[in-house]
Amino acid sequence: METKVYVVDTPQTDRSNSFYASNGPPLLSSPLVKLPLGSVQAEGWMRHQLELMAEGLTGHLPELSTFLKSDSGWFGTEREGWEDEPYWLRGFHDLGVLLNNKRILTEAKRWIETVIASQDEDGYFGAKFNKCVVGKNGQKLADLWPHMVMLDVLITHYEHSGDERIIPLMTHFFRWCATLPDDQFLRPKKGFGNHHLSVQWVRAGDMLPHLYWLYNRKKEAWLLDLATRFHQKVKPPEGEWLDHHVVNFTQRFREPGTYYTQSHNPAHIMETERWYKQHMSTWGQQPGGIFAADERIRPGKTDPKQACETCAMIEFNKSFYILGKITGKALYADRCEDIQFNSFPVTQSPDFKALHYLTAANQPQLDSSANHDYYNKGRMIDYSPYRYRCCMNNISMGWPYYTEHLWMATADNGFATWLYGPSRVSAQVGHGMKVSVHEKTEYPFDETVQMIVRTKQRVHFPLYLRVPMWCKNFQVRVNGVPLSIYPRPGQYVVIERTWANNDVVKLKMPMEVTLTEWKKSANSVTVNRGPLSYSLKIGEDWRRSYVDQNKWSQELKEWLGIKEDRPVHVDNDKWPEWEIFPSTPWNYGLIVDRTQPEKSLEVIKKKDVSNQPWTLEAAPIEIHAKGRRIPNWTLVDETVTALPSSPVKSDEPVENITLIPMGCARLRISCFPTIGVGSDSHE
Repeated sequence: METKVYVVDTPQTDRSNSFYASNGPPLLSSPLVKLPLGSVQAEGWMRHQLELMAEGLTGHLPELSTFLKSDSGWFGTEREGWEDEPYWLRGFHDLGVLLNNKRILTEAKRWIETVIASQDEDGYFGAKFNKCVVGKNGQKLADLWPHMVMLDVLITHYEHSGDERIIPLMTHFFRWCATLPDDQFLRPKKGFGNHHLSVQWVRAGDMLPHLYWLYNRKKEAWLLDLATRFHQKVKPPEGEWLDHHVVNFTQRFREPGTYYTQSHNPAHIMETERWYKQHMSTWGQQPGGIFAADERIRPGKTDPKQACETCAMIEFNKSFYILGKITGKALYADRCEDIQFNSFPVTQSPDFKALHYLTAANQPQLDSSANHDYYNKGRMIDYSPYRYRCCMNNISMGWPYYTEHLWMATADNGFATWLYGPSRVSAQVGHGMKVSVHEKTEYPFDETVQMIVRTKQRVHFPLYLRVPMWCKNFQVRVNGVPLSIYPRPGQYVVIERTWANNDVVKLKMPMEVTLTEWKKSANSVTVNRGPLSYSLKIGEDWRRSYVDQNKWSQELKEWLGIKEDRPVHVDNDKWPEWEIFPSTPWNYGLIVDRTQPEKSLEVIKKKDVSNQPWTLEAAPIEIHAKGRRIPNWTLVDETVTALPSSPVKSDEPVENITLIPMGCARLRISCFPTIGVGSDSHE
């Protein structure tokens, strides 16, 4: 058959994938289908991130965390077992599979077997503590939020292993959920007195994907009735804003869009996008796909010095994975890349042995002081393996989930490259032939991608190639022959042909230097090239800070929510805490031509991309620029002051300055004032 090449806005939805379970009627057909865990394997620098996780905090968290001990309620004790354990386990389990790490797989299996064995005759599973929590007002309420997270673990475990116990367990559990009377279902009444129980009310939409997953295997209508009940019980918006809490928002904004799968009402997916755009247009005035909510959004706190919680980044991406599969739209992949490449890498130390709670686009110092302009007080931005309860568990999802979504199946039995990265994928396509594709690339640091097809015999299937939103001149060659195709950003190029072993597809995505102008952030600018945004290169002075196990403060225990006398393990040598102070000036304004930025910025590429490129020293790309210092732009209360309004007048000498990818810069200025001359410049 001849090769057909065409462009589409989204993959087809007029059928369902023949080999991987996806939405069946009455649910909307899935244009993209997640492949079973293990189908996609990371390579190169991306695999090394997983290896660092295995040797870092995620891989050894049970040695450090007070919540991952065998006295957890998830192991049948009377202690509480809440979100911490499943947060960690869902990434830890997937990490073990992706690396085939026997140590991690053995520990993950121990947890999964315990969870499966915990199911009662009535269908409830998990910590007994959460089955019936009695509030101060006397209301009895089941806490279903931890189960929404643990079901992520059980589903990926099933898809990888085919464990026949999972579907009956989920069926029995959801039957139990369906029997809960209204006064014990999701919503705490006034005076309940336990804020943990309000989380499920806000994030009830997280149960919908699990119910749809089970429905697609059982085809039992009562599961959709239960999904509607969850949808109808979601907490209403908080006035003008959907939610003031950063993690709540990054999860609940997608809920109407998820329910669109069942309702078929376009207003639901439009509502999701409306909440996203409203929130980002006000609070998201900084690069990296995040928004100003250091725990909560606050009136007037929109400057890029205001930080974003680490949990929010990976929950935002999880929402984009889900919405991408529902709609097939490429823009959700771009949003994932923005966070994963620009904001997420610096949430951890380069060895992945510590993390911090808050990350901002303008953050030139990471100290252990509690004196910052953030919603939460206490230590928020230095790197620690001990202090940040939710994030130190939930961060385990970051790189494993991203890896799993690099490639997806399509409804017409093809492949889609949804995210780009060095990887291999192996799955059934066409009429059932198992085919592999080896993706060789140093993306996002390089603009070329090469894909080599491996197949035992010729096989016909479509290959979908996502065109990033920033790419204006997407170029494709098949076996060296250029394709005459001119897609718009955000579309897919589809190559439908009978593929032979060693067929080669080569992409070129020219990366232009551009500026993002932040009109609501003092008219500042961010320099971009392709999917990467850039920060000033600031010298890093790393200093050890110390935890004294004998002086572990009651204040910190209260912040972590440790109510019992639980032991806290501290090893300052193996698991140190770090502060980082600037060793070079950071308060520069940029001298740049806003209309033709490439004329005042020079791109310098290094020859090789290291296994750990997300560091100051190993940054694969630099952009050389010019700037002037702004002497009265300083730190106050250990936090950079608000951006001076551009254009800024400065009599300081012109200096050569270097920009590096934001993801390499733990100290960063990414929203720059611009230097001006004349009467329109500000002091």
